[in-house]
Amino acid sequence: MHTTDVAIVGGGLGGSLAAAVLGRAGVNCALVDPRETYPEDFRCEKLDGPQTAILQKTGLADAVRRASTFDGACWIARLGRVIEKKPGDQLGIFYADLVNTIRREIPASVPFIRAKAQSIVPGAERQAITLVGGERIDARLVVLANGLSVSVRDSLRLKREIVSRRHSVAIGFTIKPSAGRQFSFPALTYYPEWPTAKAALLTLFPIGAAMRANLFVYREFEDPWLQQMRTDPLGTLFALMPNLRPLLGDFSVEGRVEIRPIDLYVTHGHRQPGVVLIGDAFATSCPAAGTGALKVLTDVERLCNHHVPQWLQTPGMAEAKIAAFYGDPVKQACDDFAARKAVCLKAFSLDATLAGHAYRLVRFVGQVGRGALRAARRSAAGAVAAQGVENALAGSQ
Repeated sequence: MHTTDVAIVGGGLGGSLAAAVLGRAGVNCALVDPRETYPEDFRCEKLDGPQTAILQKTGLADAVRRASTFDGACWIARLGRVIEKKPGDQLGIFYADLVNTIRREIPASVPFIRAKAQSIVPGAERQAITLVGGERIDARLVVLANGLSVSVRDSLRLKREIVSRRHSVAIGFTIKPSAGRQFSFPALTYYPEWPTAKAALLTLFPIGAAMRANLFVYREFEDPWLQQMRTDPLGTLFALMPNLRPLLGDFSVEGRVEIRPIDLYVTHGHRQPGVVLIGDAFATSCPAAGTGALKVLTDVERLCNHHVPQWLQTPGMAEAKIAAFYGDPVKQACDDFAARKAVCLKAFSLDATLAGHAYRLVRFVGQVGRGALRAARRSAAGAVAAQGVENALAGSQ
C-alpha cells in the first residue's frame, strides 16, 4: 500500500509535467507509469511561443529550451513562392525527449511507481487505486493523465464520445539535403495549392542536426494514398504539392514515415469526487491546428499552480472541488479555442466553393502584404545600422 496526497496516473507530457510542478512545490505526490523511460512516440514535436510562455509558468521552460532546437525564423510559402519570413518562436524536440527532459526535473522526493493502474474507486475523502499485480495506492486526489489509454476508464464509468472520427492524419518524417547542400530556410510552413490536396499544411523545422517534417492531411486511414506515402514519400509529397520542389532542392527521407490518425473525442461522466482528467484523457485536439500541447500545458498549469494547492488546504475532495477545475475560465477558453480551430482549419482546407477560394486568396494576399512590410522594415533597419557604422568610422578619422 502506497499513501500519498496526489497520485498521478500516466507519465506522458501532462503527467510528468504535473509531477514535476507539484513535486517542486513540495506537494506529497507520486507518479504511476509502466515505463521508466518514455519510449519513442509520434506526438508533439515542437512548441511555439505561446506554449513556451505557459511552460514558463510551470518553471520547466529553461530545461526544455536547453534540450530543444530554436528555429530562429520561419518562412511561409504557397504556390512555390515564399510570401513571408516571420521571426521564429518554435522549439523543436522529439516527444520522447520532451517527456524525459521533464521527468529529469521531477524531484527525488516524488516516488515513481513503475506499474499500470487497473482500477480506481473514487470517494469524497480518499481514492483507492489498484495496480496490475495487486499493489494499491491510497490518495486524496487522482490526476488521470493516461492519454488515449482506456485503462481504468470502465472502473470510473467514463464514456468517450467521438465528435469527429478520423478528423485528420498526422505524418512525420525526417529529411536530409543532398551531399554538400543545406536547406535555404531555417524553418518552413507550406500550404497546399488546392483543396483537392486534402491537406492542411506541411511544416519543416530543425531538431538538432535533423530537419523534421510534419504533414497534416484529411483522409480516411484506409486511403491507399497513405500507403503510397510510406513507400514513396518523395514522389507522393511532390505530387501533392508540385510547386514545393524548388524550395527544397534535392533531399532524401531518412528513416521511416510515421502516420497517426486522429479522432476528436470528449469524455463524459468526468465530474467525480477525487479524480480529475487532464490532456487527452479528457478530450483530444487536432495536431494540424497546433493546439494539442497548448491544451495539455494549460491544463497542468491551471491545475497544479492554482487548484490543487487550494484543494489540499481543506478536508475532503468532493465533486464541487473538482468542478472548479473544469469550470476554470482559462481552461475553458483554451478548450473552446482548440475545438473551434480544429473545425475551422479543416473547413478552410477542404472548401472547394468560390467562397472558399476567395477566402484563401484574401489570406494569401494578407500574408504577402505582411511579408513585404517585414522585408521593408528589415531593409530600413539595415540602412540605419549601415549609416551608423559609416558615421562612427568618419568620426574616428
